[in-house]
Formats: sequence, structure tokens, C-alpha cells
Amino acid sequence: MSLFQPLHNYKISSRDKTLDLSQPHIMGILNVTPDSFSDGGQFSEVDKAVAHCQQMIEEGATIIDIGGESTRPNADIVVTGEELQRVVPVVQAIRQHCGDNIWLSIDTSNPEVMQAAFEAGADIWNDVRALKRTGAAELAAALDIPVMLMHMRGEPTTMNNLAQYEDVINDVITELTTCIEEVTQLGVRRDKIIIDPGFGFAKNHEHHCALLSQFDKLQALDLPLMFGISRKRFLAEVLTNSGVQMVKTTQAVERDAVGTAAGLFALQQGASIIRTHNVAMMQQAVTLWHQLSEYNQY
Repeated sequence: MSLFQPLHNYKISSRDKTLDLSQPHIMGILNVTPDSFSDGGQFSEVDKAVAHCQQMIEEGATIIDIGGESTRPNADIVVTGEELQRVVPVVQAIRQHCGDNIWLSIDTSNPEVMQAAFEAGADIWNDVRALKRTGAAELAAALDIPVMLMHMRGEPTTMNNLAQYEDVINDVITELTTCIEEVTQLGVRRDKIIIDPGFGFAKNHEHHCALLSQFDKLQALDLPLMFGISRKRFLAEVLTNSGVQMVKTTQAVERDAVGTAAGLFALQQGASIIRTHNVAMMQQAVTLWHQLSEYNQY
């Protein structure tokens, strides 16, 4: 069987826009935090955030994921007022300078932040806590926007202690199924849901290898899949475990090549959205996927 199969004919809508997920999309990461593990502090000023957003759009991103709270292991929780000050002015400025066509995703678990960001022009709610905070699912239903539900156990301060699974892929599918049922019972429409299996959250190296190698099994959920592994520690572990001494992994940016390879592998297994720090490199991989997919039709 060919590795280059067409993606499912999924579509998501927000406001008066529709995103066709039968073709892969790149989600560029825009952290406006001072403490994110890869690029903390680089884009916390509004003008720098807008400039980076414009660069990622030019490189091929169709979605920009804006985050005002670091969710790296042991990260501190950000108070609502601080997260609002980080996120909302950036959303407003991007809408002013980049127009309405670019899709804006907000990486937050805070309903108050999502409400304000939506009013400023955001389109998608990307929640690592899968709408578990009080009032989150109800707000998502009321706003009628796409939501990304990620698999995680506990909080960033506790998740590494909860990485025990009987069978990681089946356990993740089971727990995500429960999550989907819970949020739909609270009014979230199923056709608004995108799934993120949560690389880097409550999983160790072996779990990540199993999850990536069996990523296609997540298609059993019959929902669009987002893949986000960019610059995460697992990629450094892959390179370190390879025994190739010339490979540097001390800086997160040095993991971009292996992260792009992982993204292509996920794309081959049905991922509709690839979340990345390095849009230009991922766009090259997506271009290759497109051409091989077309060649496979002959």
C-alpha cells in the first residue's frame, strides 16, 4: 500500500471562513511568552510578533497559533490579566496588518482569554487541557468555533509522573474518545473538533516512538488530526540515541530537521495540520508530499 494516500475530506468553519483539510496545512507557532522552551521572549513585543507572523505566512503557513502561556514541563500558570495583555494586542495587530484570510488559533486553556481573543479576531481554540477548565466547553459551544482537543494527563507540573500506559496508542484513543463525548454533551459540535494526541505531554521516549509509528490508528476517531512535535525534547533524544556524535541538540532550533521528518511521517499517516516553528522547512516537506501524491496517481 502506498504511503501517499489522500487525506480525508474534512472541513472546518469559523465565522464566514472554511478551511479545507483534504489538503495539508501548516500551523506556524507564535509564542508571545517570556519563558517558552524554544523561543521565549523573542516575539513578546507586538511589532516583532506581527513581523514574524508575516514571515510565516510568506513561507506557507495558513494558520498562526498564538500562545501567551508556556506549557513546558513544570511551567508556572499565568494569571488571566497577564495572558490577556500578551495575547489580545497581538491578535488585533495581526488582523490589522495581515488581514482576515489568515486563520488565527489561540493556544490557551483560559475561557476569559479565548473570549477576548475571539472578539479581537481569533478563529480557533487550541487547548492543551481539552476544554476541561470550568466553563470552557460551554464557551466553545457558544462561540461555535473549531477546537483542538489535546491528550494530556494532569498539568504541566505533574504530567511527567503520569506517563504510565498499558498500550499508549489505545489508551490515548480511549481517553480522547471520553473527552470528545464530554465536550459534545456540553454543546460542542463534533464537526468543530480537531484532535491532537499530545506529543510532549505525559509521555516518555518509548511512548512517543509508539505513538508516531502508529499515528494512523488515530484515524479511528474519524476527526481531523493535528501533529505537533516541533523542537520537543523527544527529538533531541532521537538524535542522542542515534549515536551520531556530530549532531548537535543543545539548542531547540537544532531539532528542526528531524522534526520536519517526523511531520512528513505524520502527514503520510493522515495528519491534516502540522504545527511547527520552522514553517519554511516544513513547507518544503509538504511540497514533496504533494508531488509524490500526484505521481502516485499514475
